Formats: sequence, C-alpha cells, structure tokens
Amino acid sequence: MSLVSYELDGAVALIGLNRPDKRNAIDDALIDDLRAAVLRAHEEADVAVLFGHGTNFCAGLDLAEALARATGQIKPPRKRRRHNWHEVFDLIARGPIPFVAALHGAVVGGGLELAMAAHVRVCDESALFGLPEGQRGIFVGGGGTVRIQRVVGTTVMMDMMLTGRLLDPAEALQEHIVRYTVPGGQALAKARELAARIGRNSVETNWMIINVLPRVNDLSHDDGLFMEQLNSARARPPEAEQRLREFVDGKARRLQDNQP
Repeated sequence: MSLVSYELDGAVALIGLNRPDKRNAIDDALIDDLRAAVLRAHEEADVAVLFGHGTNFCAGLDLAEALARATGQIKPPRKRRRHNWHEVFDLIARGPIPFVAALHGAVVGGGLELAMAAHVRVCDESALFGLPEGQRGIFVGGGGTVRIQRVVGTTVMMDMMLTGRLLDPAEALQEHIVRYTVPGGQALAKARELAARIGRNSVETNWMIINVLPRVNDLSHDDGLFMEQLNSARARPPEAEQRLREFVDGKARRLQDNQP
C-alpha cells in the first residue's frame, strides 16, 4: 500500500500522507511516495492540496528510523548527496504549481517543515505546531532553518526549539505559519475551496507568483526590482490578453474576499 494517496479532482491534485497509525511520521519510504505524487501532480494538475489521513497532519521524523540510522543499522550512502527531504520539499515549494496545505492535529518537527513548503496553509482548531527536535537531541533537517525561520523570524523559531512549546492555531496565525483557521474537521474543505480559486488564475501567473516572489525576497532592493521588471516584461500568452480584454470590457468575474 502506498504511504501517500493521490486523487485528481478536475485540475486539483489531492495528496494525502497515509500512515495514520504512525501519525504520518516521515520515513524514507514515505518520502519516496511523496516525491512520486508531487511529480505526478506537476504533470496533471494546476494546483495541489496536501493533507494528512487520520487524526494528524504529520508528527515529523520517524524516530525509529532515525535511531536505526544513528546506531548504524541503516548504512549511509557511499557518497554524499542532497538530503531527500530538501529535494522533495523543494519540488513542492519551487515547482510549477501552487500547493495548499490542510493542517490538523500534530504539525510538528518535519511535519511543520513539510507544511511550510506549501504556499498557502489552512488549519483547524485541533492543530498544534512545534519543533521538538531540541528535546530529542537532534536538529531540524528538513529545511526548517530556511523556510520556518524566514516566516516566523529567528527569535520565535529559537524559542520553539529551545522550549519545545506548542503553538495553537491563534498563535500560528499570529506568527504567519497559517493564513486561515477554521473549525474542527474543516481544514481540507477550506483548502480545496482555496485551491479551486487559485486554479482559476493562469498557469503562467501562478508559476511566477510561487517562483519569482521568494527569490525576489532574497535579493537586494535594486536586484529585486530588476527581476520584477524582467518577469513583468515577458511575452504574455494569449490567455493573458483575453483576460485583460474581459476586464477592460467589463466582462470579468468580480472577486470578493468571501468568494471561493
């Protein structure tokens, strides 16, 4: 049985961590299945929703596998290679389509690192967010020093790691870990609603939003403006001309904040 479920609903791929008996803890087998699902979504879908089966999104690293690796029961590769978590999470964060994460229950350690690879995050009232690595004698290894720190800041991440305390949905919203909070059991429905709305954008525009914005954020002021100009001056596809004409002619669908 695959450790990651996959379903295509129109232009939206639904990707579910499917190891509920282990609270969707991440081991190498799950990472391999997640990579396959993400690459499939890149080809088939315009937007993807990432969620967890069972009562938790993801409890992070599979500690039994980590212990086996630390005690030599799992042999390291002969040559150094890129961390498989970094590779797969980057396929989510900087691939061709946006990802919306639906979060509930435990979103801790590697689970939080995975969630932060998504572009929009929704949680329900059961969600708890944390970085317990410090209490396990280990350090973050799934890109958290980059993704989480750039969102919440060094002091917040340092506090989470040093104390091991868990953030509730209100605190996660305050620290920009999530953008939307919903009642219990409604995170996936809200994520699907947002994905449908995102999917109405052009594929090209969505690609620029998720790939250009984070890179501009890493640049100096002048270099950022230069990259913006390069991208805004790109040749526009025929779909863009049609959308602009519909707006000018008063035929474009009006958007409201509460519309899906």
